[in-house]
Amino acid sequence: MFNYSHIKHRNMFLQIFLVIITLGLYGIYWFHVTLGELQRANNRGPEVGRWRWTIFFCIPLIDFFSFWHYAGEYSQFVRDKYPRALIFILWIVFFPAVWFLVQLDLNRAASYHF
Repeated sequence: MFNYSHIKHRNMFLQIFLVIITLGLYGIYWFHVTLGELQRANNRGPEVGRWRWTIFFCIPLIDFFSFWHYAGEYSQFVRDKYPRALIFILWIVFFPAVWFLVQLDLNRAASYHF
């Protein structure tokens, strides 16, 4: 049995509202926090390069490395239900789809520990 007690359930509509109000800053926060949750769920610990990947996320062109890393963590979290390459391409083409997929699966995992 997996322990997902560290994963927080987040309201999708509230997140959209927060992204709009903070002019996108909440998106950076969400990336940082959910990357930590994915890493911990994948037994890597919560701080394995998370700050580095978040900084890379904010730098044009270098952000592709961050997208690739995040896609790998997410793909492993969902046991390859979505291949890493697909998630990476979605990050580039239509990032809200990744946000929706990741948060949906994290919310499912969060509901397991209740």
